[in-house]
Amino acid sequence: MSTSDRTPETGNFDTSHSIAVRRFHRTHGLLPPAVEDQDVQLQRCLKQLSRREKSIDKYLYLSGLRNTNVHLFYRLVTKHIKDIAPLIYTPTVGDACLQWSHNYVQPEGLYLSYSDKGHIASILRNWPQNVEITVVTDGSRILGLGDLGINGMGIPVGKLALYIGCAGIRPEATLPLMLDLGTGNKELRDDPLYMGSRREKVSAQEEQEFMDEVMIALNEKWPGIVVQFEDFKNPFPALERYQQKYTCFNDDIQGTGAVVLAGIINAVRESDVPVKDQRAVFMGAGSAGVGVAKQIVAFFMQEGLTEDQARKCFWLVDTKGLVTNDRGDKLAEHKVYFSRDDNAGKQYKTLAEVVEYVKPTILMGLSTIGGIFSPELLTKMGEWNKRPIVFPLSNPSANSECTFEEAIKYTNGRALFASGSPFPPVDYEGKSLQPGQGNNMYVFPGIGLGTILSKATVVTQSMIYASANALSTALSAWETEQGWLYPEIGRIREVSVIVAMGVIRAAQEAGVDRETRIKGMRDEELEKWVRSKMYDPHEETQRVEQEVYSLIEDIAGKGAISGSHL
Repeated sequence: MSTSDRTPETGNFDTSHSIAVRRFHRTHGLLPPAVEDQDVQLQRCLKQLSRREKSIDKYLYLSGLRNTNVHLFYRLVTKHIKDIAPLIYTPTVGDACLQWSHNYVQPEGLYLSYSDKGHIASILRNWPQNVEITVVTDGSRILGLGDLGINGMGIPVGKLALYIGCAGIRPEATLPLMLDLGTGNKELRDDPLYMGSRREKVSAQEEQEFMDEVMIALNEKWPGIVVQFEDFKNPFPALERYQQKYTCFNDDIQGTGAVVLAGIINAVRESDVPVKDQRAVFMGAGSAGVGVAKQIVAFFMQEGLTEDQARKCFWLVDTKGLVTNDRGDKLAEHKVYFSRDDNAGKQYKTLAEVVEYVKPTILMGLSTIGGIFSPELLTKMGEWNKRPIVFPLSNPSANSECTFEEAIKYTNGRALFASGSPFPPVDYEGKSLQPGQGNNMYVFPGIGLGTILSKATVVTQSMIYASANALSTALSAWETEQGWLYPEIGRIREVSVIVAMGVIRAAQEAGVDRETRIKGMRDEELEKWVRSKMYDPHEETQRVEQEVYSLIEDIAGKGAISGSHL
């Protein structure tokens, strides 16, 4: 195709571009004639959003905007992150995934099916951009909604939108990736509008062989690519198999653990209960719960406990009750580490029984069982503790173990609270109390940015721990004074810089970094360098204008030189 026949890229359909830029991009006449201020563009977007009552309709509007004017979309995200984030990720993304095949309009991301086995490398060549980070899922456990097959593509799409908006990774450097390995959801397979393979989920061995080919192909196509695994029903095999060989991490396990740990670090400080006296009951002993608990174990060890002492501060509860060595069932491998051997043969079969037995200082929820932190349990937490730590972390909001209002009401306003999904503030005794939200978006964007910028060969556990420690220090003086556990979400890009710096320093200390230019930088220099590498959608119009005028001047100059030889 000749230059004169080129098709304009979607990002160039921006009404803030000057006429000269539109002529260069061949969009002149394809846009209304007004050259608009960016604030006017945002006003129109907000007005169009306000006309839509349902969150899913707002999600669909925003998806369309992202695919037609990517820089305007991210200007909207970064300027109004607190309002937009719940619409492009949790909780709205859950509904978007449930309806993905029914609402499908345009291609987003890349799909690799099991039938593509043996040809994955050739399919990756169809992706036009140079990729630095990908979010990968097989859709087998989307949030608390179960196996959604390829409908889970909303997760990589939404997650990468947050990498871009919160940490400034360039949009074209991201790849949403769906692995279509079949689905155990018969309702989906029977749905005539379902767009995935109509086959049962492949076996574990078949999945492993397929994943091996995917990881090899990704790293051959884009050496050093950061791979973030997300929402696999069993996330441990892939992480354990690849984490020492490729630059990868699992946000369900490691990201969740890190963001919760940051909140726990601050909550433990506020509670005035020494680490050695903390007793944590976890409702939910799946991959996320165990990942979170292990991160907190590492913190307790940093505070002076031995590993065994730290591990014994945890009581994990699953659908069969307290996880113990002598319960009579075969425990999943990931649960063995926290299995209790000090229950004297007695089995505690409900959360209420375990809470009564342990009298915890920390009540953690990763069960996806909405409301299981009952008024009775919360009242007891308030009776036993001056500042009870209550973290109902399940998503979406309907699956949260309790609400912020319930936690405040039944602990007489004393709960140190963080949830996975957003809750509104609560007025209590004349004071407006703000809930903490242990949202992974506080850490995973910074982990990704720090890993990319340091050119880390692997993502070490020390890098994950560093992200949590960095987040715990990111509170402003005012936020600390208010007793908040997490920073104001509106400061997320500033927070991501702090997290990325912590990750970079940890990569350097572990000797897994390859970016030699920043090894000797002081923190002030490193911070300036990190910020300079971040995509800023508010500066894109100016950047494009400068590039175009430079090209025009260059072309004009060459024409003048050529003419002088005639």
